[in-house]
Amino acid sequence: MKRSFAVAAVIVLILLLSGCAGGKEPEVSLFSREKTVGKDILMEDITDFYYTEENINFNAHYQRYRFYVENGKYMFFHETRDRAGDYGWCTEEDTTAIGTLELTGEQWSAFYDLVCGGTVTARKDNADAGDSGPWYYLYWKNDGDKYQVYAFDSYDTEKKFVEYCLTLVPLCD
Repeated sequence: MKRSFAVAAVIVLILLLSGCAGGKEPEVSLFSREKTVGKDILMEDITDFYYTEENINFNAHYQRYRFYVENGKYMFFHETRDRAGDYGWCTEEDTTAIGTLELTGEQWSAFYDLVCGGTVTARKDNADAGDSGPWYYLYWKNDGDKYQVYAFDSYDTEKKFVEYCLTLVPLCD
């Protein structure tokens, strides 16, 4: 009897750790440590992507770029806050530029090409918390609020992403 119970407990544990539940395979199992954009996360799965950086030292600065889907439309948002000659967190009062743009399918595809190949991992506490960033978060369908921390596949791609955002800023309203 004890042996049967132990075998059953091991089977249940294996099923839970492998992500199997009720015959339906979930999007994210406990063994999955990261998801790759373009392989595990497709263009049509992305709902939101945030780029944020902030400097609270002298000449405080805050920059946010956001790509998102709203009512079936592809959107881009940017916000810049500056506090020249001062320290501390930038607030809404420090906003120097803000705007939104409805993206074409081609512009959304260009964004996707830049994030494709990057990885998304679970949020966790780390020693870098509180630094100036940049921080990247990618939200996607069926992620279950577990996997959002994004990392570009290379620094070169990250630079190209920022350059692409800068080409969109003048097109915003």
